[in-house]
Amino acid sequence: MAHYRLGRLEQEIQREVNDILLKRVRDPRVQGITVTGVVATGDYQQATIYYSILSDKASDGEKAAQGLTKATGLIRSELSSRLNIFKVPELTFERDESVQYGSHIDELLNKLHRDDANL
Repeated sequence: MAHYRLGRLEQEIQREVNDILLKRVRDPRVQGITVTGVVATGDYQQATIYYSILSDKASDGEKAAQGLTKATGLIRSELSSRLNIFKVPELTFERDESVQYGSHIDELLNKLHRDDANL
């Protein structure tokens, strides 16, 4: 049925959804969202898309979730035209809690400044 191995399909979905969010979804609530991973079921019927946002504010998290829910139909139809698969999996979006993205960036920037100061 599918022309992809599962791991390959997950990578393709991740890459395409990032691209779709960047270029096709005009909803400001999904700006700054990065897809961090995709886990599909072995039968290709379901895919959970993990994402992070730059903001740590709860209200921004809620807005992002609402924006993704609203965009799911568009994202699936875009995927169906981009991926060579018979049926696009049902998509579920989940915030990737392992990536506190903003604080991670801050840590990296602080480390850079410390390294510069030590030169």
